[in-house]
Amino acid sequence: MKSIPFLFMLFLASLTAIAQNTAVGYNEKLTYTASYNMSGVLNDIAEVTMETSPVKTSKATLLRLKCTAVTYSKWDNFFKIRDLYESYVSPKTLTPYLYSRDINEGGYYKYMKYTFSHSTGTVKSLMKKKNNYEENKTVKINAGTKDIVSTIYNLRLIDFSAMKVGSKKSFTIIFDREETKGQVTYLGKETISTAIGKKECYKLAVGSSDNVLQGTNSNLIWLTADANKILVYGKFKIPVGNGELKIKSATGLKN
Repeated sequence: MKSIPFLFMLFLASLTAIAQNTAVGYNEKLTYTASYNMSGVLNDIAEVTMETSPVKTSKATLLRLKCTAVTYSKWDNFFKIRDLYESYVSPKTLTPYLYSRDINEGGYYKYMKYTFSHSTGTVKSLMKKKNNYEENKTVKINAGTKDIVSTIYNLRLIDFSAMKVGSKKSFTIIFDREETKGQVTYLGKETISTAIGKKECYKLAVGSSDNVLQGTNSNLIWLTADANKILVYGKFKIPVGNGELKIKSATGLKN
């Protein structure tokens, strides 16, 4: 399998404007099963967990957004994944201040840390790879650019109830020190069956400008049409195949 960061290929979405956080609380935990299509068969290959928690600093209390992806043991010999993504954000707006990514996928290892300076429009980055390789670099970013984790959570701040079917929201993320542009398209409401019950959902199509996500309306996500707007199901298509993300459990919801 070509090495494409696991969390990145699952889902991308956000909005560029700052909105107030009414959906994401301090002690939320969402657990998913990630499936991948191999030789025409959809196999459950990994568990993805998304957790939030408060972190106190000398100046403020931040919201920690932690995402992990771990292959089930029977798949480790085929393509072992041990990924950790974290973003430390404002609990009020989900604006990121610090981000780290520590991935090990099929023997490919990379660590990346970003320190955001929104006042200067820059990100100070540290990259580590195998054989003790380290590189520091400062890159310029545009206003509203976020890391991938805070981008995913910011999707839940959009007021979809006020959007017309076909309406779009643009987003920009910084990934591997480069800005990537994309958009999310609102496709309307749909009720689906999930492991946590039947849920009325906002159905969204997600696209990116870097060809990681493939096709028109080939990458779809369903968010609950309630005050929490949690992701309960997703379908994605990438250059090396396609897969799904299905919720297993949800605890500690804010609303």
